[in-house]
Amino acid sequence: MQLILASTSPRRRELLALLGIPFEIVVPDFEEVPQPGWSPMRQVEHFAREKARSIAIARPAALVLGSDTVIELAGRMLGKPADLADARAMLRRLAGRSHYVHTAVALCRQIPHHEAVAIETATVQMKAYDEAAIEGYLATQEPMGKAGAYSIQGMGGELIQTISGDFLGIVGLPLRTVAILLAGAGETVSVDVDALYQDKPYSNWARFTHD
Repeated sequence: MQLILASTSPRRRELLALLGIPFEIVVPDFEEVPQPGWSPMRQVEHFAREKARSIAIARPAALVLGSDTVIELAGRMLGKPADLADARAMLRRLAGRSHYVHTAVALCRQIPHHEAVAIETATVQMKAYDEAAIEGYLATQEPMGKAGAYSIQGMGGELIQTISGDFLGIVGLPLRTVAILLAGAGETVSVDVDALYQDKPYSNWARFTHD
């Protein structure tokens, strides 16, 4: 199997490696521009699919995996913060509230043609953290480049009270979903995915009981 991960995310690279299958990384030729009026779920599905398609066109015999993650708060999408001021505003809005994390995974191949997309949704309840906690977290620079301006696998985990759903989906690549999509394309994963979810071999995973 020739598998390509269409991503610049080091987190997705680390997670996909846990499945024990060889893969290549290619930067997708796709600009993430939100479409006015689209729901967060429609938007994240579009982003994941187009990332994968952008590589599959040039590498028609390869299976290409694309993924994207967005935050939905009160029906509106939160993406990656543009700057620290934007990150601060996002963290203020999230404090003490629950939100959804939608991660879409797309698997595309041109020859023979195959295309499938799945969305994993988790609910995250944030602690009622204060301004001091926000400023302290912003000082780490960790919020930049993260959907919703926090990283559950990093120091941002301290801001989270509980989760319901797939921890890895919140990080950015739900491996159960990936394994199912690969099986649908006729490819098997040799790693025991259920055992992987029991062992939780990723930063901060074990501290969150839901999987």
